[in-house]
Amino acid sequence: MKKLPLHTKIFIGLFAGLALGILTNFFFSGNENVTWFAANIAQPAGQIFLRMIFMIIVPLIFTAIALGVADFRDVKKIGRIGGRVLLFTFFITTISVLIGIFLVDLFRPGAGISEESRTALMQTLPNNQAVSGIITSAHEAKSFVQIILDLIPRNPFQEIVFYLDPNYRGGGLLALMFFALIFGLGMAVADYEKVEPLIKTLQGVYEVVMKMIDFAMKLAPYGVAALIFSTASQLGFKIILVLLNYVLIVLGALLIHFFFTYGAILKYVIKRSPVEFFKGIGEVIITAFSTSSSNATLPTSIRVTHEKLKVDKDITNFVLTVGSTANQNGTALYEGITVLFLAQFFGVDLTITQQLIVVFLAILAGVGTAGVPGGSLPLVVMVMQTIGVPAEGIGIILGVDRLLDMSRTVVNVSGDIVLACWVDATEKKKLQ
Repeated sequence: MKKLPLHTKIFIGLFAGLALGILTNFFFSGNENVTWFAANIAQPAGQIFLRMIFMIIVPLIFTAIALGVADFRDVKKIGRIGGRVLLFTFFITTISVLIGIFLVDLFRPGAGISEESRTALMQTLPNNQAVSGIITSAHEAKSFVQIILDLIPRNPFQEIVFYLDPNYRGGGLLALMFFALIFGLGMAVADYEKVEPLIKTLQGVYEVVMKMIDFAMKLAPYGVAALIFSTASQLGFKIILVLLNYVLIVLGALLIHFFFTYGAILKYVIKRSPVEFFKGIGEVIITAFSTSSSNATLPTSIRVTHEKLKVDKDITNFVLTVGSTANQNGTALYEGITVLFLAQFFGVDLTITQQLIVVFLAILAGVGTAGVPGGSLPLVVMVMQTIGVPAEGIGIILGVDRLLDMSRTVVNVSGDIVLACWVDATEKKKLQ
């Protein structure tokens, strides 16, 4: 095992946990001992790995952005790259949402559920604490103006402390990124001799953080196995069968976007082999799928993009760090499909105008989604309420959301890496 590369070990852990979880669910579904083991052994074991990753997210994001901006030492270049990131994010997210909307309109999965299954699903909704929490968060959704204001933190340390709190209504990681960006700009335009010790200190912190990532990733095969087992062993097959059309459409749309949209950009715009690209990011894909978190996958994404894909280090740090929160086009695709599916389920006929509103809101929601498991659900509810779909309906898809969350995270982080490759290619072409 020691001679195997890390991504192979992670894949073995993923496969072993998935196979064992599926077999356990099949033979011992509803068994109290299995439920206890998943909740008290497997899930905590997986959380140890996740917490090892999450504890270094803040220093990684701050040093990566601040150093990335400072090393450019060219404000115009920073603005140029930032503009490209925003342009790409809007463009690719729009495509992803349109793919999802087209498929859900074509196959109409919500209208195809039998009355018996519809009644059974509706009976799962009352008194559901998870649903109540999601709806409460959606009701507390901020206005567009407030979202912009919250990007500028009054107290950066407050954003750091509460960035993982699902009930925190501040800017979170986006606010921390803004602070790091301004901090980096300050270092870029200041007298280099005076800030050189600070830059070297931050470089030292960055190197230490990367070593800490190495420590955490040694636990990855075991943490991944535990996380996947706890999910697969508890995921009921009955709910999957009832919602099979919905699940297949989401997965199909994600696959189309992943292989065809990204593949076309790689081949015709970036001039890079899609096969070699997808092969090179295999470790990132496995980590994203098992953790369901763009933020938790960020350290692996940075290392793989720089070392295997040979993307400039400063561009890698800046683009991937921002993208882990801002470029969530897989999530936007999922949100568009989910809202239309639930509208069909409840018999709410949407006009073309309303569907365009869903497209627009899904694009905005994809940018504002937290890069943690389940972070998109409150925003889905917010979009549902906008077009008159009952908010309680979110409970219908909770049983399969974990599987879809794992899948859309893969698309999110892969899109960030495609973005980094595109920015790197355009910058190199400019120097020629």
